[in-house]
Parts: sequence; structure tokens; C-alpha cells
Amino acid sequence: MTKENTALADRAKRARRIVRNPALYMVCMGCDSIVASKVNICPNCHAYRFEIDVDAVVAQAKALSTREQNSVVAEDLT
Repeated sequence: MTKENTALADRAKRARRIVRNPALYMVCMGCDSIVASKVNICPNCHAYRFEIDVDAVVAQAKALSTREQNSVVAEDLT
């Protein structure tokens, strides 16, 4: 399995977890990342506006699971 395939498989696994319990997550309005519903500020872009609708969370999880990560995350900045 290539590195790209492994990354996509990991994203699909996380997406399945989110789809099973979408109320535990929300979509950041700043960077479209999916974050835990308990956060007040996005750990990736530091935005503070979120979409909490479960249908929107499920749709975003499905969209993100089918493509490679292209956003900058906190680990990239260290």
C-alpha cells in the first residue's frame, strides 16, 4: 500500500467514525475542517464559527474522505 493510499484509508476510517456520531463534531467555517464539538476555536485556522448541523457534518466527512489532505494543520507549522 502506498503512502497516499494509506493516508486516504486513514481519512476514510476517521470519516466513518464521524458519520456514525455526527453530533460529536462540527465543521469549521474558516477552513472546512471537522473538529470536535467541544472546541471553541479551530485548532487548524483559529476560526471561531462552526456549522453544527449533523447533515452538513456528514456531507463534509464524506467529501473529505475521498480526497487527499490539502489544508495546513498545526503539525505542519512546527
